[in-house]
Amino acid sequence: MPPPLRRDVRLLGELLGSVLAEYGGPELLADVERLRHAVIAARRGEVEDDEVAALVNGWPLERAELVARAFTVYFHLVNLAEEHQRIRTLRERDSGDAPLRESLAATVEEIRAEQGERRLRDLLDGLELHPVLTAHPTEARRRAVVAAIQRVSGLLERLDDPRRSATEEAETHRRLLEEIDVLWRTAQLRSARLDPLDEVRTAMGVFDGTLFRVVPTIYRALDTALAPDDAGRRPPRAPSFLRFGSWIGGDRDGNPHVTAKITREALGIQADHVLRALEVATTGIGRRLTAHESTAPPDPDLRRALTAAEAAHPERLAEIVKRSPGEPHRQVLLYAAERIRATRERDADLAYRRAEELLADLRLVQDSLARAGVARQAYGELQHLIWQVETFGFHLAELEIRQHSAAHDRALAELRADAARAKPAGVSEPTGSSDQAGPSEQTEEVLATFRVIAALQERFGVDACHRYVVSFTRSADDVAAVYELAERALDGSPPPVLDVVPLFETGEDLARVPEILDGMLRLEPVRRRLEGTGRRLEVMLGYSDSTKELGPVTATLRLYDAQAELAAWAARRGVRLTLFHGRGGALGRGGGPANRAVLAQAPGSVAGGFKVTEQGEVIFARYGQPAIARRHVEQVASAVLLAATPAVEERAAAAAARFRDLAATMDAAGYAAYRELVETEGFAEWFGLVSPLEEISGLRIGSRPARRTATRDLADLRAIPWVFAWSQMRLNLPGWYGLGSGLDAVDDVEALREAYREWPLLASLLDNAEMSLAKTDRHIAARYLSLGDRSDLTEKVLAEYDKTAGLVLAVTGHSRLLENRRVLSQAVELRNPYVDALSYLQLRALTAMRAGVADEAERARLEGLLLLTVNGVAAGLQNTG
Repeated sequence: MPPPLRRDVRLLGELLGSVLAEYGGPELLADVERLRHAVIAARRGEVEDDEVAALVNGWPLERAELVARAFTVYFHLVNLAEEHQRIRTLRERDSGDAPLRESLAATVEEIRAEQGERRLRDLLDGLELHPVLTAHPTEARRRAVVAAIQRVSGLLERLDDPRRSATEEAETHRRLLEEIDVLWRTAQLRSARLDPLDEVRTAMGVFDGTLFRVVPTIYRALDTALAPDDAGRRPPRAPSFLRFGSWIGGDRDGNPHVTAKITREALGIQADHVLRALEVATTGIGRRLTAHESTAPPDPDLRRALTAAEAAHPERLAEIVKRSPGEPHRQVLLYAAERIRATRERDADLAYRRAEELLADLRLVQDSLARAGVARQAYGELQHLIWQVETFGFHLAELEIRQHSAAHDRALAELRADAARAKPAGVSEPTGSSDQAGPSEQTEEVLATFRVIAALQERFGVDACHRYVVSFTRSADDVAAVYELAERALDGSPPPVLDVVPLFETGEDLARVPEILDGMLRLEPVRRRLEGTGRRLEVMLGYSDSTKELGPVTATLRLYDAQAELAAWAARRGVRLTLFHGRGGALGRGGGPANRAVLAQAPGSVAGGFKVTEQGEVIFARYGQPAIARRHVEQVASAVLLAATPAVEERAAAAAARFRDLAATMDAAGYAAYRELVETEGFAEWFGLVSPLEEISGLRIGSRPARRTATRDLADLRAIPWVFAWSQMRLNLPGWYGLGSGLDAVDDVEALREAYREWPLLASLLDNAEMSLAKTDRHIAARYLSLGDRSDLTEKVLAEYDKTAGLVLAVTGHSRLLENRRVLSQAVELRNPYVDALSYLQLRALTAMRAGVADEAERARLEGLLLLTVNGVAAGLQNTG
């Protein structure tokens, strides 16, 4: 362990120990230490698992809860220490002359050297990275807990300051103890379920704290890499390639809590945050830009703008001029800040109508400064502000709507039936419904959504809300239904501008993608949009549900085939295709390192653009700290640039062709093994017994229900609780099950090793599975599986685990899991005993609940213990669903 990390872990652990002793006396700290030593000894084979279980089972429930809370808080602190160490490492690696590996600077250097300046420019012109934040319920921590951890983070950073005095260090220690005490006393579990607007506000914390400030630094890094000698003194060469989207408050698929009213309010909250940020930034730059007109004479355009402002709002401008006499550039910026505030407050007389108007004012100032020879002021912080406006606009992130195709079917069937009953003989069907009783509540909500989209476009512009994602798209009729519903909803008024995005999630639908898209192109509304967008079309691929249905091997290979088919289809049809990757955070839902995932895509499917969902805990993990957020974005953007280069595309195409038969063998065997398991009679009931599946909903970590409908069918279970429950059991089954059978069917380890070396897709599949296997604990998992009293299913799962682990090691050439990833391997090994402690506590609660508890008070206490351990295990493994 690096010395600074060891210091932080030891310090935070000691401070937590002091808090425990103060709260519960030395006996509480002794019990925590007793369990810690026991699980470490069990890992070493010095004590039996049953002895650890006996220790945990011997405590009163109140004591068990406190011990579980201690380990949960400990993981929050260790995660924080590891995050700080990652930031230290990034800074150390970025301290030399050579650019940091996988940075934009390194990628620019590589592409320029191999392909020349013109190709580099072409790639940059087409570059677009589009993260879409979603409210998928995978962030188990309360906002109050996250806030407390962030305060500890700020204090921990002070200890790295070599300038600190002894007095400052002592004060920092005192404050750390105070904040850890608050973290300990803060309830780890939510008492009420989040509503969608809570989820919106949680995401705004990432924007306020990180994204708004980090985005221009990323562009600046790219701009400097392109032409370092005069960076900051010339017009920028770096494009503003980032655009953010959001489903939070727009995703109503299976979530009755997301209504048209919520969607309207969600975008209003977003706009409020971005407008406040822009106002503060514009005011700050304006106040600092004190260049006098004698040293920075304004050009005629800027003078005309000031004259126009004086004519429109003489009193406001007079006040500004009084505060900044002889500083015309400053005056224009301070006036712009007032207009931004008026936009937020909806003061129509002064407000900007669109972000483009603000951009025009900022560029007016920039051009005037440049003409006056004040280049550093023109292309410094003012350029950062321009990049921020280009990236976020007045809406921050495009709010996307998602709904299930079945909801549209029901609404249209009702509207058409009502119209048919109301239509006199010989009269053509009207555009809107004629039923005097009006549509049902569910159908009215579908129609209201389209009216809200139209209203949002009127207020914020089309870019603020125009994508409509259709879950479980089965045919072009599902796309046509959206346009028909929009026409009916507006009832004669112009419908909103819509780009309908089909989402393909099942194996059957993935196989029919080209056929469905051909049907889309025959739809008149789609043809009109293609003409208006330069033949741009977006298609979404769902990783979560496809992996849950098909297993990790088949889902990975079929999604790759679908990408390749889509790229070829787009080339044939002259369509500029954007693939939207619906990846989850967990490995069992398409997660894993995003930059490596980009490089593993089918040739031609990236084409300079990458759009992907960022879900739950992943949002905070990737964007919660400025240094980590910048590193993540640079890695992914670099991968997107490289993925479009001939060398990468040719290598991937050659490998896919060469190993096609091998992949087909793995596909067939992996799929058969996975489906045999989940289709075993009684599997769903068994899974409910051996896992905390049903209890997980008690965490209240999101507004969305765990199932789309009220049925208890496994197919209706959402992918997140499916993955979450397996991770709690320490099995992580969705990330690896069937891979061992697939590899075994090939029966040629040398061929598999060659494919692993040469084909990025197979390397990504095996590396991600290896990570899932490393976070799996066979002994702990076996104790969970025994709760179901189905030895056949237990043996099947453990046999596949043994087969998969053995063959993954054989193919990768590793002697142990994660052998080539020392830092990650060490982190997993150090964490495992502490996660074991929480697993034994969880097993105590789960075993008692499965046996049946008559006393309601005792059952409630057991549920509390179980949910607390679920939260702690999620923190320890650093993933939920």
